[in-house]
Amino acid sequence: MAQVVIADSELADGTGGELRRADILVDGDRVAEVGAPGALATAGRTVLPAQGLVLAPGFVDVHSHADNAPLLEPPDTSKILQGVTTEVVGNCGFALAPRGAHGVLADTLLQRIFPPIGASWGGFADLFDRLDSLGYVTNMVPLAGHHTLRILAIGMSDAAPTAAQQAAMASALDEALDAGVFGLSTGLIYPPGVFSMTDEIIELVRRLPENGIYTTHMRGEGRGLAASVEEAIRIGRETGRRVQISHLKSAGRPNWEAVPGILATLDAARASGVDIRHDVYPYTASSTMMTALLPPWVQSGGSPAVLERLSNPDTRERIRAQIASDTNGDWENMAAGAGWENIVVASTADGRYEGRSVAAVAAEVGMEPFDAAVKIMLDERLRVTMTVHQMSEADLVAALAHPYTMIGSDGLPPGTGGKPHPRTHGTFPRVLARYAREMGVLSLPEAVRRMTSLPADTFGIPQRGRIVVGAIADLVAFDAQQIADQATYEQPTQVPRGIAWVMQAGKVVVRDGVFCGERTGRRLRPAS
Repeated sequence: MAQVVIADSELADGTGGELRRADILVDGDRVAEVGAPGALATAGRTVLPAQGLVLAPGFVDVHSHADNAPLLEPPDTSKILQGVTTEVVGNCGFALAPRGAHGVLADTLLQRIFPPIGASWGGFADLFDRLDSLGYVTNMVPLAGHHTLRILAIGMSDAAPTAAQQAAMASALDEALDAGVFGLSTGLIYPPGVFSMTDEIIELVRRLPENGIYTTHMRGEGRGLAASVEEAIRIGRETGRRVQISHLKSAGRPNWEAVPGILATLDAARASGVDIRHDVYPYTASSTMMTALLPPWVQSGGSPAVLERLSNPDTRERIRAQIASDTNGDWENMAAGAGWENIVVASTADGRYEGRSVAAVAAEVGMEPFDAAVKIMLDERLRVTMTVHQMSEADLVAALAHPYTMIGSDGLPPGTGGKPHPRTHGTFPRVLARYAREMGVLSLPEAVRRMTSLPADTFGIPQRGRIVVGAIADLVAFDAQQIADQATYEQPTQVPRGIAWVMQAGKVVVRDGVFCGERTGRRLRPAS
């Protein structure tokens, strides 16, 4: 393979240290030398000029839902065009395997957030064989998802698992670990994870290897935030495994300004020996499936049962009353916290309603907002996603300033269409532009560290995250003064500006904002 000298870059090596001018020699797929400008011989080598550009390790998206990306044609380039070379998938309890006796139930749950997939695999080994054969645009770091493990063992029941069912979940997790997952994720506001008790999760997390990781979309991110953080800390303390809190936030206007106190709680937990960390996305709106608006009891039994309840006038009135009264502190009531005017339809099965708030749809059809939301879910057979404007900038800034904060996009799976959240296409340039360059919340080298070495160390991603001799040459070069996100809520798929090129395993795969077409990513395996 060719040797490439990257000449006269401003090196942000991933450690957070100050920028320094440097030349880099890439030999094959690895960094072979790091030297002062002009110190590396260029004879017989390709020279890639980088004057005026910051050179960083390829960014790591620690919270992605692009599990299905290898299945897509044309390829999903939303992340590689941001300089992301590695994505952690299987988050929030959602993974594409295993599929067993209750595979249809798993499929109907996944269809609420993923586009049609046409699953034909069973366990993770089968899934990985399929994805490996198709190839990856970005490197994939897979997690096992609690939802599919629980559906395999117990279906969509809200009951506690029997000993045999708990053992079935454990066995399926063991198989996933053998196949190469890095850890386990939960999504404790979604079915069936919402029905699980803490002890059920602890028993599964204990099965992870010492270098395994437990990631969690917690039970509550609004008024239940503090209790949910304590649950995550307890799981880390009792299992001895690393914990990652996904998309840390305080959701709903009544709950704003809670993030600084939560960060202090996490600092205290780390000081007591619990290895717990967290990530954020740099926006004040979230995005998820619309069925997350419903109380947990409505979700029991799977999609057919949910549709039946929404169609029943008496049951619908019970749901309406619970949302309106905002009772039951264990439930994340997003409609009450955000308001119907701040809940916007992102994508639907047939494209109706996209880009309009529930309140606007209600006005158009002459209904109350709750009835409009039910109509949308019934019309689309629950295949509806939404964007929810429900967080404060002050809380986001507090989280971004914290040294253990990593960056994740948390975008909807690619291929859903509609008007997805702009974070899918803009997250990483937005951090570098708005929060580093413009607001100074963190320095550029520190922002790069949060996107590179910190996530690589946290998730145990081998040979990535730093520009050092021997590391895999996953690299991104960008103009620090020009880089910016251009995706908006109205035009969410616009690509960022300011990224000169992206290299993956020694090959340039993006030039001047254009994907070169070759799938050079890999499915990574945990460091042994």
